[in-house]
Amino acid sequence: MPPQDHPTWLLDERRALGDRIRERRMWRDLTQEKLAERAGVSRDTVQRIERGTSDPRYSQLARIARALDTPLAELLS
Repeated sequence: MPPQDHPTWLLDERRALGDRIRERRMWRDLTQEKLAERAGVSRDTVQRIERGTSDPRYSQLARIARALDTPLAELLS
């Protein structure tokens, strides 16, 4: 399903997830590049997730949560 076909609520949820990740990253004083390195994902992946333009995989979110020392459930809530 192309992004333009996603319901508004889903796009809002993605943006909120990206905001929570960005807030925790900045609170830990990490650049996107440093977070990506620690999480084992690409910097582009971190950028897309933070912008809310990506439909991230569970494994990517789990890696990011671990790199942020944050429970995954906290990022998803």
